[in-house]
Amino acid sequence: MGLFDKLGFGKKEEKLQEGLEKTRTGFLDKIGKALAGKDRVDDEVLDDLEEILVTSDVGVKTTLEVIRRIEERVARDKFVSSNELQNILKEEITGLLKENEPDRPAEFDAELQQKPHVIMVVGVNGVGKTTTIGKLSHMYRLAGKNVMLGAGDTFRAGAVEQLRIWSDRAGVTLIQQGQGADPAAVAYDTVASAKSRGADVVLVDTAGRLHNRKALMDELGKIKRVMGKVVEGAPHEVLLVLDASTGQNALQQAKAFSEVVHVTGLALTKLDGTAKGGIVIGISHEMSVPVKYVGVGEKIEDLQVFERAPFVQALFEKKIGTP
Repeated sequence: MGLFDKLGFGKKEEKLQEGLEKTRTGFLDKIGKALAGKDRVDDEVLDDLEEILVTSDVGVKTTLEVIRRIEERVARDKFVSSNELQNILKEEITGLLKENEPDRPAEFDAELQQKPHVIMVVGVNGVGKTTTIGKLSHMYRLAGKNVMLGAGDTFRAGAVEQLRIWSDRAGVTLIQQGQGADPAAVAYDTVASAKSRGADVVLVDTAGRLHNRKALMDELGKIKRVMGKVVEGAPHEVLLVLDASTGQNALQQAKAFSEVVHVTGLALTKLDGTAKGGIVIGISHEMSVPVKYVGVGEKIEDLQVFERAPFVQALFEKKIGTP
């Protein structure tokens, strides 16, 4: 039993299914129409499936890989019925996600290899970055960790205040210098303070850099470098927060950020408000970076540690009791 099951944060799978309702409904409806009247998987069915995957924001590259794998199975098995296609599709998607799985899922109560464990959080404005930091800090705090936050988004008006509200809510320490301060200096002071105070986890916010503004993106590289001067290997994680509802634009953002900092994990927010949940599959495969967290609602427990098997199950299976 996990930490948050013990604390009453149950019904995770049910919430995930609810969060993927829009994606699942559109996806399964399209597959049903493509297979209507078909008794076997042929070229026409595969062409239809390819279009369904692309329009579900799985992405062209990932879609072609999925279709290639299905074609191999059809050729090997000689005959594959349309009824079997959904199970095959589930297996292949699960396999793709497994290839970019982290060594192990995030465990907030696990012993940390480095102290402080520094997490740099990046992403453009409006993706839910500050909220994600707040929820993560709350989870670490509940797990008994000493957590500190760094208000490195000194560009956007109100960003520091928003993070202060979250730090108060989570009961964690915030290091800030106010709007207009040097973000690298804030990051340096945060990590230095965490080191001197014996903190376990540091979450450093950064400004919502526009991914097509090279000068601003370069600044992220500077922030990353100064933290490494205080604690060896810092940041130990670079978490990129993306808004799932933006679909393929999220993939372009991920590519841009990866050119500046070594992104180690992804957090995809707002899955509950979009039919573009297929982006989770495509972005993990194409970027070769694991999805670590998914946001399926506004409550604190609605930021979930990503697990591939429950995700794929929720993508294909309707909630019990629904028609």
